[in-house]
Amino acid sequence: MGLVKPMLLGTRRFAAGIDVAARGITLVVLSRRLFGAAPVRVEWLASAPMSREAVSGVEIIDRAAVVESLRGLFGELPRDCAGAAMRCAMALPTSATLVATLPLARLAPAACGVDESRIYVELEPLVLAEAERVAGVERQELAVDWCVTPPGGVSPRQIEGTTQVTIAATARVHLEARVECAAMAGITLCAVDDEAHAALRAMRHAAAFELSPHEPYVALWIGAEGIRGWTLSDDTIAREMRFPALEYADLVEALRDLVRGEQPGSALVAGDISMLRGVHFTLADVGDALGCPVLPFECATLADPDRPLPLLLSHDPSCAVAFGLALRGVSE
Repeated sequence: MGLVKPMLLGTRRFAAGIDVAARGITLVVLSRRLFGAAPVRVEWLASAPMSREAVSGVEIIDRAAVVESLRGLFGELPRDCAGAAMRCAMALPTSATLVATLPLARLAPAACGVDESRIYVELEPLVLAEAERVAGVERQELAVDWCVTPPGGVSPRQIEGTTQVTIAATARVHLEARVECAAMAGITLCAVDDEAHAALRAMRHAAAFELSPHEPYVALWIGAEGIRGWTLSDDTIAREMRFPALEYADLVEALRDLVRGEQPGSALVAGDISMLRGVHFTLADVGDALGCPVLPFECATLADPDRPLPLLLSHDPSCAVAFGLALRGVSE
């Protein structure tokens, strides 16, 4: 077994998360040591405004404006970040992304769960067919990603019938628009992710530092299209919620259904909190409905004290998407 050279012990993996939205572009750069158990470090945090006409919903209307903002943000990177090989990821609005999770046994023949070496080859056409069925769009018009998730990290062949397959699909034109804008700005994207799930990844990371171990908690993402909520216990998602939705008369009913009488220890909230005013709500009202304290997501609580960040941005809950995207890059 080879030994790690001492000079490599301090080597870091860098990753950037890019959140492109109507309000502007947010960039978060994280790093993590390649070896050892050192925590993730926030290297850089910046934002650039754009005209509100540049991005509308899922569409990038003014690509030149997006490219110019991206060039400006990456041009301001400090030397140690700019010179590093960096994995970059960008977000897609939640409404542009379809995510479905189903048991492997329902999707695939029994043989797929037996031979782990063939499972991905045999599943691919079945995954594409399922994505086409759920999205209602022909597969050649879709960009599809998927993964097999055995509970507890157990091998699929050991738990046949309980393994889950998660499928993510989006219209290819939305993906290509973001890849092309990044390429025109001199950036190569390694991943494009759904903004709500990127924000959830950031909140789960924050929960590991800010909340008591094994404490059940609620994570809420407030976006331009509504609110997503998750109840988590021991880092496992117990329930999910979307609002607005036909089954809920108001946000109070949606939040109470998310916890169903159980007592979460805390709630983490990310996204554009000002959107709550549109439904005549405040963070205090969220806490009352859930019956627990509410903590806004902040990069400041996860930052290195010796590496100061921009004050307003470091306390801005909407940075969770870019943080979650970068977190994916340093974790893979």
